[in-house]
Order: sequence, then C-alpha cells, then structure tokens
Amino acid sequence: MEKVVVGMSGGVDSSVTAWLLKQKGYDVIGVTMQIWQSEEQAAMEDNGGCCGLSAVDDARRVAEVIGIPHYVMNFRDAFREKVIDYFTDSYRHGRTPNPCIACNRYIKWGELLNRSLQIGADKIATGHYAKVEIMAGGRYALHSSVTAAKDQTYALFELTQDQLAHTLMPIGSYTKDEVRRIAEEACLPVAHKPDSQEICFIPDHDYAKYIKETTGMKDIPGNFVDTAGHVIGRHKGIIHYTVGQRKGLGVSFGHPVYVAAIHPDTNEVVLGRGDEVYSKVVYAHHLNFMGLADFPDGLRVIAKIRYSHGGAPATVRMTGDDTLECTFDDPVRAVTPGQALVLYSPEEENGKTVPGFVYGGGIIM
Repeated sequence: MEKVVVGMSGGVDSSVTAWLLKQKGYDVIGVTMQIWQSEEQAAMEDNGGCCGLSAVDDARRVAEVIGIPHYVMNFRDAFREKVIDYFTDSYRHGRTPNPCIACNRYIKWGELLNRSLQIGADKIATGHYAKVEIMAGGRYALHSSVTAAKDQTYALFELTQDQLAHTLMPIGSYTKDEVRRIAEEACLPVAHKPDSQEICFIPDHDYAKYIKETTGMKDIPGNFVDTAGHVIGRHKGIIHYTVGQRKGLGVSFGHPVYVAAIHPDTNEVVLGRGDEVYSKVVYAHHLNFMGLADFPDGLRVIAKIRYSHGGAPATVRMTGDDTLECTFDDPVRAVTPGQALVLYSPEEENGKTVPGFVYGGGIIM
C-alpha cells in the first residue's frame, strides 16, 4: 500500500483530495503547513486564510471524518526566506512577483515533499486543478485540468521531473462543482467553505503597506513619465504600482492611462495609453523544462503571461542557455516583469486551440 502525504489547507479541494485517495486504498496522512510568521498573523487569517489557525482546525476535522492521521509541520523559516523575502524584494526592484509559484516550488514541493519522503511516504498529493501525466517521450508533465476557469498549471510550471514523479493531483479531472458535490456526499465539514483569495500572508490585500511594515522601507516619491520620457506628474513610490495598472494612480489626464513600465534605477513609473501597454515579443529567463527537455527554435506554443491569461498562440526560440524569446501572433496586454511566461502544447478542443501539456517556462524579464 502506497503511503501518501496530502497537503491539507482546510479547504474543500485538498479535503476531497484526501478523501479520494483514501477511497482508492492509499495509506493517507494529512499535513497542514504552518507558515504564519506570528500568532497575530495567524489570528488575522482565522477566516478564509489558507494557512491560518482555521485551516488547521478545518483540516483536523476533515481528517477525523475521513479516518486519517493529521499533523502540523512548521515551515515558518523557509516560507519567510523563500516566499516573503522574494515577494518584498521583487516589488522593491520594480517587479511583480507571483508568491504562489515560489511557495509551490520551495515549500510544497521542496520542504513538504522532502520531509514526507524522510518519514517514509512514497508521494505527496495536493488539491490543485492540474493533471500529472507522462508524455510520449517519457517525461512527466502537467496537463491542464478539465476546468479552464480553475486550472492551476500556470503556478506549477517550475516543478521538476523528480517532484512530478512523486506527486498526485486527483482533482484535476473534476470541475469545482463536482468537487463540492463529492464533499457533500462524503459529509466533509468544509463542503461549502469559500475559496481562499489573494495572497495568504497579506489578509487585507494592501501589498505596499505590508512591504513597508516588513522591510522598514519608506515611500520614495518619483516622477511619472510618458513613453517618450517626459515628466507628467509625481508618484508616491514604485511599490504601489504594477504594469497594466489603471486605478489608484492619483493623476488624471482626461483619458485613460496605464502603467507601461517601472524603472527602479531612476525611480520612474512610465504611463501610457491603452495601445502602449501591448507587446508582441516577450523575453524570459530562469527557465524550467517540463514536458520538453529543450525548446527547439520555431516551437509553436500556447503561452500565458499571467495566471488569469487564457493563453495565446506564439513561437519560441532560445536566445541563450537560460533565456528565451517568445513572439506572440498578436500583441498581448501588460507584459509584467517578475511574472511567469508558461508555455503549453497547443491542443484542439471544440474547434478552438487551447493549452494542453506544460512544456515549461520562465520568469519574464
């Protein structure tokens, strides 16, 4: 009997994951990760947070219903170093990070997987909407889930072959409604629990305030400039802005303007009209190869530039050992340094070309 450690956040997805694996005959152990940095933060996350005190209580109650052991593992220090510090440093340097990608890579498939293997587990399992499959060439790859609206492959593109070989994601073949129905039928107490939203360690969603409180950094006002470099106003500090942003700029020009770029070296925020935040060519580095061992020149892909991006047709070529160029067939809006560029195999579905297997990806430069 294979032993599987399920990362249980206290939500319905990970709870149903544990239940499904138990029904399939696995020896299931539930683990909730302790990542909060203080008891005060844990209390703030008590309602709706994915890793707060309520998460522990909910996961424990679910484990009792399923009939599996449940433990809490402390990953507080690793989470601070690999996720929080990365998050704050990125904003300070004019980039927009995705902390879920870092958490997946370093905490769930770094710390949790390693510790699980050390205690004798064969695999770990999570409640992500993705499917682990083996491609024709023998490489492990993630495949988009059956529900595009909930698909989470984008945030998992950095997983390695070894990590995928030790991973189960059983709900990738279900829709959210089906998952909730399974939870109801299994009498799991979180069947109707709302999904956690935004970033788990910033419950009030005020990123700039969090960065200032965490790092001691103070706002350094600078210039708003247009795309030609002309000064057109003053901004309150670069950590308040991200590429593509329109609201909260504090300036008015009689027509919509958007953040087109952030220049931390000169402390400038570039503003442009709507057509000035579109790009056809995107560069990425810090590459991870998943479904493919390399990206041949001229590779046709469906590429995503952010989690909510549905993906668009593009052509890829390598520009160095760890850099690539992705040219979209049509310009895409608000390409944001620090976000991930994730490349998928093109697949046909109902007459449309959609993302299939994750070929790999990198971080937008």
